[in-house]
Amino acid sequence: MTIGNVESKKDRKSRKSVTIVDDKAPLLPKRQEEDVGFDEFNGASFTGAVFNLSTTIVGAGIMALPATMKALGLGLGIAMIIFMAFLTDASIQFLLRFSRAGKSVSYGGLMGNAFGKYGKFLLQLSVIINNIGVLIVYMIIIGDVLSGTSSSGDHHAGVLEGWFGEHWWNGRTFVLSVTTLCIFAPLACFKRIDSLRYTSALSVALAVVFLVITVGISIMKLISGGVMMPRLLPNVTDLTSFFELFTVVPVLVTAYICHYNVHSIDNELEDPTQIKAVVRTSLALCSSVYIMTSFFGFLLFGDATLDDVLANFDTNLGIPYGSLLNDAVRVSYAAHLMLVFPVVFFPLRLNLDGLLFPSSRPLVRDNCRFALISIGLITLIFLGANFIPSIWDAFQFTGATAAVCLGFIFPAAITLRDKHYIATKKDKFLAVFMIVLAVFSNLMAIYSDAYALIKKNTSPHE
Repeated sequence: MTIGNVESKKDRKSRKSVTIVDDKAPLLPKRQEEDVGFDEFNGASFTGAVFNLSTTIVGAGIMALPATMKALGLGLGIAMIIFMAFLTDASIQFLLRFSRAGKSVSYGGLMGNAFGKYGKFLLQLSVIINNIGVLIVYMIIIGDVLSGTSSSGDHHAGVLEGWFGEHWWNGRTFVLSVTTLCIFAPLACFKRIDSLRYTSALSVALAVVFLVITVGISIMKLISGGVMMPRLLPNVTDLTSFFELFTVVPVLVTAYICHYNVHSIDNELEDPTQIKAVVRTSLALCSSVYIMTSFFGFLLFGDATLDDVLANFDTNLGIPYGSLLNDAVRVSYAAHLMLVFPVVFFPLRLNLDGLLFPSSRPLVRDNCRFALISIGLITLIFLGANFIPSIWDAFQFTGATAAVCLGFIFPAAITLRDKHYIATKKDKFLAVFMIVLAVFSNLMAIYSDAYALIKKNTSPHE
């Protein structure tokens, strides 16, 4: 492949016949692929790539966005969503340009090219921390939806409990066990990300169903006078409340993280020159969904909005068929997360394998290693989902550490390193801005969380 977006016909033909996994080695040619269980693969379509990248972006983060509106107000909150989308696009374009210049076929390979083995190690570790945290959040939400949750001493009934009452078989642990064995495990067995294009398309459709129902409920409540226009700006009364605004940054960062899957999707594209359009189409689609969900979710519940807005949909909405609509919202998004799980799991498994077995043959050619890593990761995620109480806690940890590194600090550092001398002054200025903004805002978020935790534990009223 040549530097930039220009490819010869021979290069493109070669690219279609192999799928690159990490940067160890290409997969087998087509004839040999069939021997290890692959069908003939001529490259992913533009639509399939958009669905897979959009599915990577729109995950559990959307459920915490209405809570960020509660902290920021609608005006500032929507502005931050748009700003984060533009910043995410800029960081991904950095990755793609430097990958073309250095002929890197993975994020890990790009970091290794720029900073050596330690750079690649940091990247792989960040992907592992981020994706494990995100997948734990998925399981927590699914458990909340199906089996219920408790928040601030109040119990929010799950869908199954509302339908059938309390039984041992609709308890949280049993429901998550069945979901893991019957849905997550089978979908995690695919060895090529394009194989998930149909489930990704269905997951996007389910997210749209969730959004349409939420918008419809909000409009009906608005017409009947059941809701009032929420705040447009944050309620800042002192320095502590100002610092608390920064706690939304890790959530916004996590909501847009998809960088770890960009190379996998790019490598499988039938026409690799389309990747830029794939990224921007996906970001535009997801930003629209984020803005509408944030607006109508906060409009519907106001200052009563919970960290996981799905938990709010167990109340009496005061409209016809309110109970049915509540269940439709929760079930549609729980099903969406079940289908997003394997798309996020794919790069997690790949990076853990690259970290533990850097010199081994490609993972897809070793069924035993593939199975053991998959089982180990799914077990770890299952245990985490049963012991971590809140999605906000998980978002704060992953968003302020691994996610901000993957989304902004690493792409900016690669640009400043500029081993191929292709960065402009504008690029370097933007890279410095990304690093300064990421470090400052996340330090403030960590400080605010730590201060709130200390204050809660030392309060005589607790």
